Amino acid sequence: MANVFDVAQYILQKQGSITAMKLQKLVYYSQAWSLVWDEEPLFNEKIEAWANGLVVRELFDLHKGQFKIASLPRGNVENLTEKQIETIEAVLGYYGDKTAQWLCDLSHMELPWAEARKDVPEGANSENEISLASMHEYYCSIRAPHS
Repeated sequence: MANVFDVAQYILQKQGSITAMKLQKLVYYSQAWSLVWDEEPLFNEKIEAWANGLVVRELFDLHKGQFKIASLPRGNVENLTEKQIETIEAVLGYYGDKTAQWLCDLSHMELPWAEARKDVPEGANSENEISLASMHEYYCSIRAPHS
């Protein structure tokens, strides 16, 4: 199975240098739509509902302190299947031209993030996981970006 670094590396190859925040959001939406379209996760690393949005801690630890990222020291796009690449491409086709702030605002309006943070005071730290089940249920209920 691919890991979050493989997905992030592919996104960076396609998008070029982007902010760390945007990379995290694009990884999240790639995971979400893979659950809907392919009925399986792209990667096993969990996504946490931090105060400023959706974060994969392992990816954050790799780019911590960087504002913009052009490539990662880990990740191999050859680990991705053709179906996974199609999913990521569709996500980039819809979300790729959006700003990091737009993606952040969108994700904060959506149920998976809100549910994971429901008992956490606004702005407080949290390591609450955004479950694959909540992502699948929510994104199945909305209109797919490529349909």
